[in-house]
Amino acid sequence: MIRCHETQEEPDSFLEHHQTSSPKALHRCITTLVGQTSSYISSLTLAGKRLYTGSNDGVVRLWNASTLETLAEASSSGGDVITGERGGGGAVKSLVILADKLFTAHQDQKIRVWKINYVVEEEEVGDKKYMHLATMPTISDRFAKCLMPKNQVEIRRHKKASWVHHVDAVSGLALSRDGTILYSVSWDRTLKIWRTTDFKCLESITNAHDDAINAVELSENGDIYTGSSDNRIKVWRKSVNEENDKKNKNKKHSLVATFSEHNSGINALALSCYNERSLLHSGGSDGSILVWERDEEGGDINVVGVLRGHRESVLCLAVISDILCSGSADKKVRLWKCSATDFSCLALLEGHRGPVKCLAGAIRDSGTQSETSYYIYSGGLDSQIKVWQVLVPTL
Repeated sequence: MIRCHETQEEPDSFLEHHQTSSPKALHRCITTLVGQTSSYISSLTLAGKRLYTGSNDGVVRLWNASTLETLAEASSSGGDVITGERGGGGAVKSLVILADKLFTAHQDQKIRVWKINYVVEEEEVGDKKYMHLATMPTISDRFAKCLMPKNQVEIRRHKKASWVHHVDAVSGLALSRDGTILYSVSWDRTLKIWRTTDFKCLESITNAHDDAINAVELSENGDIYTGSSDNRIKVWRKSVNEENDKKNKNKKHSLVATFSEHNSGINALALSCYNERSLLHSGGSDGSILVWERDEEGGDINVVGVLRGHRESVLCLAVISDILCSGSADKKVRLWKCSATDFSCLALLEGHRGPVKCLAGAIRDSGTQSETSYYIYSGGLDSQIKVWQVLVPTL
């Protein structure tokens, strides 16, 4: 049975102050969610009032983000727990929601697609809330590509596979703004582009990096950012070709920039927008977070700030409005001001007993105009999901 542990706090320390140069942020751990097994939490995503959590046993669970109750019990026979084929799939590395579809990226080199039955979910009746739609690459995609030798690429010495396959863990997923395209990155150093209507692989960029790719993010203008263990961030853009447009051919993506300012591998990326200025945040294995901004002419992207505070690798980043959240192998979560001029640490959230692997969050109504209430969800290698409330004074 999945348990919800309430934290025991002294009344005077119910909300803790964190001293910074910015206005003080008050925070508390509301509760700790603990699953049935000891599997660690590897991914989180928030969709309205629904919180999806993925773990290293290949299971995705659904929680009510408001009541913190499980809408999916830990029983595969009931159909409420979303699992890989035959309960496998390995760690769930990434989760994205598109309307009534849930895409899950797995350690076993596959992407799985699930249909969400929102009507059943709301009524909480006995029927299955989820239906497995497809595993990517699909059987038809694999079969079509394996027939032609030109579609085979060398993945190891004396071993080949079709280019639609990931051959190592799928580490990240991202959706295009219109939801028609899904991007996936992998430890196999490839970036793949998929169509979300029929789950077909449209394009694969082989050797996109020199080492494992750990993160992918999409900007408002459609640029794709990838972060890798090779210490680099790369920017990819869909090529514009009028002749191809007329023939309705697929546009190809090309490399437009490479950033090498990190001194260690990059584990996480996040994009934010502050006063119509777009900022890129990148978390490194040395514990630093770099803040990037495009210059006023819309050309080069430069480092405008470095956030230091974590003592070990930054493993995850999440942006909630004007707040940047970072989780680290040092077992801590830090909240930072998301601004092109103010990089203050607003709060330090302590309580995890293992590295913090994933983050999600949203703004909740605080009932006052003088402060903004944020709910932060953090998942870690301690197999726990902690729910935090952070109150930030409104400037």
